[in-house]
Amino acid sequence: MNTEVRNKPFGILFVCLGNICRSPLGEGICREQIARRGLLDQFHVDSCGTGAWHVGEPPHTDSQRIAQKNGIDISSQRARKLQPEDGERFAVLIAMDRSNKRDIATIVGSDARVHLLREFDSDQSSLDVPDPYHGGFDGFREVFEMVDRSVERLLDTLCDELQIPK
Repeated sequence: MNTEVRNKPFGILFVCLGNICRSPLGEGICREQIARRGLLDQFHVDSCGTGAWHVGEPPHTDSQRIAQKNGIDISSQRARKLQPEDGERFAVLIAMDRSNKRDIATIVGSDARVHLLREFDSDQSSLDVPDPYHGGFDGFREVFEMVDRSVERLLDTLCDELQIPK
């Protein structure tokens, strides 16, 4: 991962399609893991979508439910659309699937700092985090587990590269 662009704090942006299911979970899980590590002053975390359908809306109720079951409150998050300037504001942009990755490159003008979240997953049966929008609560549970273990390894990688004690 290229961590040459060193914002202080280091910016991580999670991106999915509508910013109500997967990327809010990424943001919430990442914030929680950063807090547990005592690194809140080292990172800035946000999320957004490549589409504008849900701008201003809170995360999907099932995203909120599965996060809450795991001690994470994402209810105050509001969906927003990815903007070209996000490419400058964030050191890395984390796409939930390959389609999101292509859309991010189109919107911000580069894919040099765009990574798929599941590049960091210990179970790489697929590089895409499936969209749970139509899959019922079990789909949200599965996505939570994928995102949780992927974010842990993402943070391990970033801490190593940025020489931040884990």
